[in-house]
Amino acid sequence: MKYVTLPQIERRVAVAEGQTILEAALGVGVPYPHSCTAGRCAACKSRLHSGSVTLKPHTRFALSEEEKAQGLILACRAAPDSDVSLSWLGEAPADAAGPPQGASVVAVEQMTHDIRRLALKLDERTRFRFTAGQYLKLTVEGAPSRPYSMASRPDEELVELHVRAVPGGRTSSRIMSSLREGDRVSVEGAFGSAFLRDAHAGAIIAVAGGSGLAPIKSIVETALASGADSPITVYFGARAQRDLYLVEHFRDLAARHPQVAYHAALSSEIAEGWRSGFVSDVIARDHAALAGAKAYIAGPPAMVDAVQLVLAERGVLARDIHADSFFTPEGG
Repeated sequence: MKYVTLPQIERRVAVAEGQTILEAALGVGVPYPHSCTAGRCAACKSRLHSGSVTLKPHTRFALSEEEKAQGLILACRAAPDSDVSLSWLGEAPADAAGPPQGASVVAVEQMTHDIRRLALKLDERTRFRFTAGQYLKLTVEGAPSRPYSMASRPDEELVELHVRAVPGGRTSSRIMSSLREGDRVSVEGAFGSAFLRDAHAGAIIAVAGGSGLAPIKSIVETALASGADSPITVYFGARAQRDLYLVEHFRDLAARHPQVAYHAALSSEIAEGWRSGFVSDVIARDHAALAGAKAYIAGPPAMVDAVQLVLAERGVLARDIHADSFFTPEGG
């Protein structure tokens, strides 16, 4: 058994064999900043004060060789070799997750062939606080809990989720096949560090793929509701037209807010009126430089990685890229 000391909160956490530092901290209720848990987003980047760790594979965008030499690690990929002391970098989570609570399903709506919109009325909405871009854990009867990002704004009464069907997935199959208005579910949250940084006054690049449009919708709408007047450019990457949704919603936002631009790109289909190619390539064609922008990315890991590379090449600093990779858990 190894121990991790966290001076920021004066905690000492035991780390079992095979556990990462992040897993051990979250297991005892420490609100450690994190998002993807897979070494891709850098939300859990930390400074090692003493001791040593073994790092599991991660992307160079999350942690470079130079940063490693400076004593930085990723808590989600670090297994301690000895007792260690470390501190996380940047902002702590907006709020620690509250206890689970019940909710009623008030709407189930088909958005695409494989995405459904759920609207939930929480039993105690005032106890559920989140920041645009975060996610909750949803539990439906007879299936394991799964993370889903909020598509609604934090000030809205109903909580909106976008659920994508996962082939063979126990939870998404249950939601797609039998969840109905009036059913009861349980929610827990909020979680995640890829949330809106509302102190930023510069341009925003918001990029979504698939149901990653949920947190992007929340981020964009919340920024606008707060009076943001800097440019906001929304990119939505899809394979084909049947994968597009909320097109008119975002076109309407762009029509009402001159600082907003919306682009949808199809990677596997050429169709009149739509951009063609991977969304990362479309961004690369549209922008020669993006220094000073904040970027929010949500969707499939391959898309997130490709977009991060393009943004970095165009001058967006790693600390200004907030990414949420939508991994498919084993068993869906």
